[in-house]
Amino acid sequence: MMSLGAKRFLLAAILIAATVSAFSAHFNRYFLGISIDVAINIILAVSLNLINGHTGQFSLGHAGFMAVGGYGAALCTLHLSPLVPAPLQPLVFAGALLVGGVAASLLGLVVGIPSLRLRGDYLAVVTLGFGEIIRVILQNMEVVGAASGLKGIAKMTTLGWTFGLAAVTVYVVAAAVNSTYGRGFIAVHDDEVAASAMGINPTRYKVIAFIIGAFFAGVAGGLYAHHKQFLSPTGFDFMKSIDIVVMVILGGMGRTAGVIAAAVILTLLPEYLRGFADIRMILYSLLIIGLMMARPQGLFTLSPKKATSA
Repeated sequence: MMSLGAKRFLLAAILIAATVSAFSAHFNRYFLGISIDVAINIILAVSLNLINGHTGQFSLGHAGFMAVGGYGAALCTLHLSPLVPAPLQPLVFAGALLVGGVAASLLGLVVGIPSLRLRGDYLAVVTLGFGEIIRVILQNMEVVGAASGLKGIAKMTTLGWTFGLAAVTVYVVAAAVNSTYGRGFIAVHDDEVAASAMGINPTRYKVIAFIIGAFFAGVAGGLYAHHKQFLSPTGFDFMKSIDIVVMVILGGMGRTAGVIAAAVILTLLPEYLRGFADIRMILYSLLIIGLMMARPQGLFTLSPKKATSA
């Protein structure tokens, strides 16, 4: 049965998605693009929060899953769209996003089974290496444009798609964590030894969290590909993973509402600072450092002890 917290998240996400979609026709191209970026980052941050926040792992490979999903979805639409009539194009797009998500989740399974027996810094190093391996492979694959990137991707991503899928991501994560089965994620986060003593298999729960997180990262990658209409391996480097991790940490590890708010703030803040030209990224970095010094437990966490609650 759906928990009260999951119902609230689902209702709020649906209302926001419906409101934004209703007013999308009145947005200019710049604000429309920023709004889509916000929704994509919400999907990325909430999905990583399941791994890093709720399950207590430290993954630095989320950009790799996003890349796999983006390239997978783009290849599907590039090859299938010319063969399908215009009225059926949304079905092609939906199928492409699903393919991208499944490809990313399968890769998450392949990487997760051997690596998630590790903990802490060791896991972070492994996932970081995985993300870089994916980037280098894509950079040398001629079928996806290699270093010059993949061009000619159709513009299919809309506000309705992005905010609708952001709502689905929030609901799935909230429902999973608040379910009886999902409490295993929090048990693993709190104490793996105690969880094992109670009959919980920590590796199993960590792999499941990794698969779910990777799936939604792949979906976000597909949305990103059909929004920017161009993919380059350099767009999925180490710094992209760091950007997503910062959203999770700033919002409060394990706090879904806080992570959503942080994703919105950290997407809009660089755009607001564009008026400062050359020192924009310096100001952005200083603001992040100041925020983390003021609220090391996260901006939207009531107290450090509650940081892992859903």
